[in-house]
Formats: sequence, C-alpha cells, structure tokens
Amino acid sequence: MRRRVIDKGQEIPTIVARMWGQEPKTSHGPRPSLTLDRITEAAIGIADAEGLAGVRMSSVAARLGVSPMALYGYVGSKEELLTAMVDAATPPPPEPGGQHWRDYLAAWSRAYRDFLLGSPWLLEVSPLAPPTGPRALDWLDRLLVALSGVGLKPGEGVNIATALSAYAVSSAALAHSLRGGADETDMAAPGDYGAILARLVDPARFPGLSAALGAGAFGGGQEWVEDADFTFGLGLLLDGIEALITLRAKEEQ
Repeated sequence: MRRRVIDKGQEIPTIVARMWGQEPKTSHGPRPSLTLDRITEAAIGIADAEGLAGVRMSSVAARLGVSPMALYGYVGSKEELLTAMVDAATPPPPEPGGQHWRDYLAAWSRAYRDFLLGSPWLLEVSPLAPPTGPRALDWLDRLLVALSGVGLKPGEGVNIATALSAYAVSSAALAHSLRGGADETDMAAPGDYGAILARLVDPARFPGLSAALGAGAFGGGQEWVEDADFTFGLGLLLDGIEALITLRAKEEQ
C-alpha cells in the first residue's frame, strides 16, 4: 500500500491563516483600521438579525462604515467571509472533564445541535465541510481526547466525530424546519406532515410507509417531542460506537 506523503510546505489559504491570527505584518504605513474579527462580528450580527440573505459585502461594509473595497484586503470573496463567519460563530465545546466517553459524546452531540439551532443560518453554510478554523477544530480535538485510550484504531475517532456532527446537523435542520423556520413548508409539526402523507400514500405502493402512518409514527394526534427523537437516534449511534470499542478490545485479546 502506498502511503500518502504530507507536504508540510503546503501553502495555507489566506483566509485560513487569518482565522488563526496570522495577519500579514508590516512596519510601514498606518495601522489597518479593520481586522477579520471586526468584519466577521459585523457579518454575524447581520446574519443573526436578517438571515444569511442579508449578508453581502456591501451590507457588512455599511455596518462598519467603510467602503466594500476595504473588506477585500481581509476576505477575498463572500465565500471566504462565510468560512470565517462559521468559525467565529462556533462556541467553545464542552470539556470532557473526566467523563465516561459515552456521556461526553452525548453532551458533545447535543451541544453541537443546540448551537446550530441558536444560529440557524449556520445550517446554510456547508456545515459538514471539514473544519479548518481554530474554534471548529476545538470540537474535534475534545471528542478525540474523550475517546483516547478506548482502543480504537487510528482514524476511527475522526470517523465518529464525522458521524455525530452529521447527525447533529441533520437533527438541527429538521428541528428548525418543524419549528416553522423553513420557507419551503407550512407544516409546523410531524402531525401536519403525517396528515398530508395519509392523503397521498397508497398502501399498495407504499405498504411500509402506510403501516407506519397507521401506527402514528408521524404524529397521529400525539405531541411531537423533539428531544426524545434526538435522544433516540443518538442512542443508536452511541450503541454502535460502544459495539466497535468492544470489538476492538476483543481483537487485542
């Protein structure tokens, strides 16, 4: 098997370098009046108030009292601005603090979902892109710390972080939609969705779905409990991780 050689001289994208505080240094001319932190703070304020559609280079510049061209010395495009915004809006992760790995991963996943729900515009900005900023990498690091010593193979901890973060993203997106946060649908709860499906689904074509509807899987007059659904799915994932850890321990015997 050929090993991939990591080029440690690989050039870091400018926006990523700035996210890590590696601003170009100069001893000539006046001190710059802007910083990436100021720009992202202004952009996040607009996104929180108006949604992502309100974030434009012109609107951010107006909020800062500068010309749009002044921003391009710090972010080369709106895409770069969004990249920096996502990391800047990411809060610190919960600390492992000696917790059992399962308890920590449950808390980690819940906190990940909750901060996305707190700023729903994050769900529109490639939330599954590989993390490159310091705040996003804090989340990956803490999860790997919690899993250290459980006997997983190299790379499996990263795969677990990918699975849990993807679950948190999808759960946050669903919860946001069912709270009435999505423009595409007026259905405010699974019961509404189920009522519409019941009028559309032919039992001959969709026997499994029809049976689930008849059993009340989509509400059926019952109150939807958002956290119960999230906890159920998270438990399945954690059970799978626990089974993997048990398997790796048996392989070492």
